[in-house]
Amino acid sequence: MQAEEILKRYYGYSEFRKGQKEIIDSILEGRDTFAIMPTGGGKSLCYQIPAVIMKGLTIVISPLISLMKDQVDSLNSLGISAGVINSSQSINEVKDTIHKAAFGRLKLLYVAPERLEVESFYRLFETLNVSQIAVDEAHCASQWGHDFRGSYRSIAPFIKRFNPRPVVSAFTATATTDVREDVVNLLTLDEPNIFVTGFDRENLSFSVIKNENKEKFILKYLDDNKEKSGIIYASTRKEVDNLCSMLNKKGYSVGKYHAGMSDNEREKSQEEFLYDDIKIMVATNAFGMGIDKSNVRFVIHYNMPKNIEAYYQEAGRAGRDGENGECILLFGPRDTILQKYFIEQTVFNEERKINEYRKLQSMVDYCHTTRCLRKYILEYFGEENIKETCDNCSNCNSDSEIIDITIEAQKIFSCIYRMREKYGVTLIAEVLRGSKNQKVLNLNFDKLSTYAIMKNYTINGIKDLINVLIAEDYLNLTEEEFAVVKLKNKAIDVLKNKLKVTQKVYKKKERIQVDTSLFDMLRDIRKKIAQREAVPPYIVFADTSLKDMSEKIPLNKEEMLNIKGVGEKKFERYGEEFLNVLIEYNNENKIRNFEEIAITQADKEKEDKVPSHIVTLNMYNEGKSLDEISQRRGLKLLTVQDHLMRCGLEGLEVNWDIFIPEKYEKLILEKIQEAATDRLKPIKELLPNEVDYNAIKAVLCKYKSAQ
Repeated sequence: MQAEEILKRYYGYSEFRKGQKEIIDSILEGRDTFAIMPTGGGKSLCYQIPAVIMKGLTIVISPLISLMKDQVDSLNSLGISAGVINSSQSINEVKDTIHKAAFGRLKLLYVAPERLEVESFYRLFETLNVSQIAVDEAHCASQWGHDFRGSYRSIAPFIKRFNPRPVVSAFTATATTDVREDVVNLLTLDEPNIFVTGFDRENLSFSVIKNENKEKFILKYLDDNKEKSGIIYASTRKEVDNLCSMLNKKGYSVGKYHAGMSDNEREKSQEEFLYDDIKIMVATNAFGMGIDKSNVRFVIHYNMPKNIEAYYQEAGRAGRDGENGECILLFGPRDTILQKYFIEQTVFNEERKINEYRKLQSMVDYCHTTRCLRKYILEYFGEENIKETCDNCSNCNSDSEIIDITIEAQKIFSCIYRMREKYGVTLIAEVLRGSKNQKVLNLNFDKLSTYAIMKNYTINGIKDLINVLIAEDYLNLTEEEFAVVKLKNKAIDVLKNKLKVTQKVYKKKERIQVDTSLFDMLRDIRKKIAQREAVPPYIVFADTSLKDMSEKIPLNKEEMLNIKGVGEKKFERYGEEFLNVLIEYNNENKIRNFEEIAITQADKEKEDKVPSHIVTLNMYNEGKSLDEISQRRGLKLLTVQDHLMRCGLEGLEVNWDIFIPEKYEKLILEKIQEAATDRLKPIKELLPNEVDYNAIKAVLCKYKSAQ
C-alpha cells in the first residue's frame, strides 16, 4: 500500500502537509531521518505511515504516559494496531503487549525512555523484528535544549544493541542550530537526512499585552470566548492555585495542573481537560509536553516563560488541528525577576547559566519589540527571508501610529553614558525619573545632568522604553543575574543626531462575531459519541473536520469521505450519526438546494451501472413501499425520498402524492410565492404545523420539474 493511499484511507486526508512526503520517503528508503517540524505540523504521521508500510514493528520513544495513551487511542480508532508500555503497567501486562508485538498484532509500540535503561526490558525486544525506532521530542536529549531529560541519553546505547540496526527517525518542534547538532550526535544518527520544514504556524496569532491588570484581562477574554477550550500558563504553583480558585468562583469550567498536586489529582485534571469536561486548564509548564488535544483554541501566558523555545512549544498547543488559535503573553516587570530567580536556583553549571540568561534576554526582547512578533520568533530559530509583516500578530494587525521618540532615546542613552554603563535598567530609570532612592543618592547620581530629565514619566514607563531600545538593538544587556545596560553603535548615532528612533502605538481592533450554530451541534454529537466510546472528543473528529462539515454540509457517504480527517474507518464508526445532524440541519435551513443534493447523492448501490436513484424509482414502481426500499437497500428513508425527488427533477414520472397532502398542495404553493424564496424554514413558518418539510420540498421539486 502506498503512502498516499494510507493517508486517505486511514487518516482521511487527500494531500500531505509541507515536508511530510519527503520525510516519509526518507524513512522508507532506510535512511536515518531528523525532522524539525512545527507543533501541529503532523510529525507523528511521518513515522506512523512508514510503520504501517514496513513489515516489522516500530518502537516509538515518547516522554509522557498521557501522550502515549492519546496516540495509541487515536491510532486504534483509525484501524492501525498500536500498543503502549509504561511504568503504570504490571509485568504481565508488559509481557502481554510484547506477545502481541511478537505475533505481528501491533505495528507501533510506544515506550518511555526510562524503560530503556532496564536490562530485562531490552531482552523482551531481542526476538522482535524492529524495523524503525522513532524518537519524539528529540530536543530533550540536549542539555542546551529547553527541556533536557537525562533519560534520553539511554536511547543511543539501546539502538546500538540491535543487530540488524533499525532505521532511526527523530522529531522535534523547537530546536536551534546548536541543539540540532547536539541531537544528531547524542542519538548517534547515521548520516541522517535532516529536514527543517519551517517553524511557522500560520494559523496562530501572537499577541503581547504589557502592563495591564492580568486578572481583569483574563476575565474579559474568557467572557468573550465562552465556548472555547484553552490553557493558561502561570510560573508558580501559587499563581496557578489562585487563578484557578478565582475562575471557579466566577463560574468558569476550569481545572489546574502543577507538580505540587498528587499523581491522581493531576491525572484526573488532565483527563477532564482532554475529554472536554472542563474548558480551561490553568497550569505551570509541568503540564502539556506532547498534549495531543487538537481543539485548544487559545493559550495565555500569565507570566513570561524562560525562553523562546519554551514559549513557542507551549503556545503551539493551540490550533494543533490547523484551525485558528490565539497565543497571548501577558508581560509584567516582575516576570523577568522571577525567571532570573529560577535560573539562579536551578542552573549550577556556569556555562549553561550564561546560556540561560542569553535565552531569557531574547524572551524579554520579544515582549518589547515593535517589529512583527512572528518574524522575531522565526528568525530566532534561524529562518531567513521572512516577510516584514505577517498580519496575524499584535504588532502587525493592530491599528497603530508611528511616533518619534528620538528625544526620549537621547535622554536615556545620555544617562547610561554618564552612569558609565555600569548599572541595570531599574537604577537607570530611577535616575531619569528623579528618584530619591538611597542608592541613587549614595552614588551621587542626583548630581548628574540627566537626573530627573524624564520626571513626567513613571518608573515603569521609562523601563518599558529602555526595554524597547534593547529589543531594537540600540542597547545591550549583559548575560548575568544583575545585568548591566551597555550602549551599542546605533545608540551613538542617535546621540550624534545621525539616526531617528520611532515607536508604534497600538489601538485594539474589535472582534467580529460569526454564526457557529451548526458547528456547535456537531460538537455536541461528538461529545456524546466520545462519552459512549470513552475517548477524548478530538479522537472522534478534530475541530478541523467539524468546521469542514459545517462549511460544506456533506449529505452522504461519498461527500463525507471528502471531509478533512474522515477516513473509511472513522466513517464506518461515526459517519452516520454526523450525517443525521447535517441532513436535519440542511432540511430546516435549506443551505444547499435540491438540484445540488440530487446531483451529488452518492450511488451507494449500483446494479448493472444503473444510477442509484433510478434503482430506487424502479423498486417503487414494482410496488415496494418507501420503508421497504429503505430496509432492502440499507438507505435512510430520507435518502430514498431524495432519490425519488431527483427522478422527478430529471423529468421521470413520480407520484408526488406520496409526499404532498392533497389539501395542502395549493396552500404550500401560495406560501412559496408569498415567501419569495425556496428556503424551507421561512416557508414552513407560514404554514400549519402539520405540514412537514418534506411536503414543502416535494412541492418545490414538482413545480420545478414541470417548468
